[in-house]
Amino acid sequence: MNYLMIGIIFILALFAIRFSNRHGIPALLLFIVLGMAFGAIGLEFEDYEFADSFATLALMVIMFYGGFGTNWRMAKPVAREAIVLSSLGVVATALITGLFCYYVLGFKLLEGMLIGSIVGSTDYASVSNILRSKNLNLKYNTASLLELESGSNDPAAYTMTMVFLSIIIGSKVSIPAMILFQVALGVIMGFVFAFIIGKLLKNFPLGADGLYAVFMAAIMLITYAATGLLGGNGYLALYILGICLGNMEFRGKRDIVFFFDGFTEIMQIGLFFILGLLSNFTKFVENLPIALAIMVFMTIIARPVTVYGLMLPFRLKRNQLNIISLAGIRGAAAIAFAIMAVNSGAVVSVDIYHIVFGICVLSSLVQGYLMPPASKRWDMLDPNDTVLKTFNHYQTKAEIGFLETRIHPNSSLIGSQVKDLNLVFDFIVAKIERNGKTIVPRGHVTIEENDLIVLGGEVHFDESGQDLIEFTIPSGHQWENQYIKDLELPSDRLIIMVQRKDSEIIVPVGDTLLLEDDKVIMLKVDHDLEFPRAD
Repeated sequence: MNYLMIGIIFILALFAIRFSNRHGIPALLLFIVLGMAFGAIGLEFEDYEFADSFATLALMVIMFYGGFGTNWRMAKPVAREAIVLSSLGVVATALITGLFCYYVLGFKLLEGMLIGSIVGSTDYASVSNILRSKNLNLKYNTASLLELESGSNDPAAYTMTMVFLSIIIGSKVSIPAMILFQVALGVIMGFVFAFIIGKLLKNFPLGADGLYAVFMAAIMLITYAATGLLGGNGYLALYILGICLGNMEFRGKRDIVFFFDGFTEIMQIGLFFILGLLSNFTKFVENLPIALAIMVFMTIIARPVTVYGLMLPFRLKRNQLNIISLAGIRGAAAIAFAIMAVNSGAVVSVDIYHIVFGICVLSSLVQGYLMPPASKRWDMLDPNDTVLKTFNHYQTKAEIGFLETRIHPNSSLIGSQVKDLNLVFDFIVAKIERNGKTIVPRGHVTIEENDLIVLGGEVHFDESGQDLIEFTIPSGHQWENQYIKDLELPSDRLIIMVQRKDSEIIVPVGDTLLLEDDKVIMLKVDHDLEFPRAD
């Protein structure tokens, strides 16, 4: 009977996703409503211990795969802004919200600060779900900023929650030491495990592709547990591990992406359903006015004040600040931290779980629903691109890739028509960008100067990891400021591409000058397979 019920729940969740895509309601909110509905019809569940364990595992998967899917090339230009929001932003939002609970709602000061800390972070699952499902490609690299912020801010909220819980319980711990260990060890362990696992993946390939997903799941568990044992923040370590590994190339990566795509979806459905099932509808309604007051205050005052204040040095545009403020959606992490607070044994005078639960439900409903129309109203949508390129796993799953080339002045292609391009290999002209507009590359379209031609073709993946060599030229290297024709390269090596630090791609010729920080891609040829030269 239990298995039948689980199967029915997942089928209903699939219908919820379909309903979400049609009507613009966040799918994760529908999973919560589904759980509440099953609770209302008599399915009883009050096991906070199990819910805490499941929430921990689900957040581990969400945090790791969130990092794994982060395209660092897209996120790097806005990394400073995202890091400030994910650290100082969480602290500021939590403190402002806590003071509101204390002075306006009459909470005890520590209890208000605890509530503020629990709901201080933006929910990655909710934000990324809305960005992807609605294809909200926001201008000024804002989608990457939101992705990076929401993926990395849970550790700050977790640490603040632990701090105020420790004070309420009366634990004799050093608060500064706790914060330092949580953050420092989380960062260090994330990078250490990423370095070790990266070396293992390159030098010790597994026998079958399917084993890579099993290996990655095991590493995820080990990283979280080992970091926690040392007193560090396991979620932060997992996010950093995910970013590092997700931006590497290795055999089995596609299998990992497909596995974690399904696994993450299952964990999200299960987590939000259990959170809804755990709630008591009567208590939910009783605490709804308080939850509504806090949610409205956070949406209109706490989050915008934090965003506008902390982003002042970065000189972001007003419409960008507006959409970042609106995107502060509260979700699974906050409810999971509320469960942790309930299980901690801390004696409080308010119903923490149902207040936080109500805040998250209302936040997902209101802010999640408003994101698409607000993006259009504030002129934040870029119609000529897709948000999916900010997520690594969408590019990894693609079996085709795209190359772009600019039609420079005096090019022999100027004046030619698309149908006249003699593409000998299996490539297709996917699109043409001209003066900021996209042109469908039909046969009669004429190529003009400064056109950006995008070619599509099948992606090549070097399974051995040895044929293509990539390295960056450091300061003082013997190749720095040298022409390629002057390099004494072995006969089995050929430089096939150079990338400048401003992301400019250069097709190398003999007169190409190599500079410091150039990324050089070199082909290594097997002598035994090399064709003999014609006499």
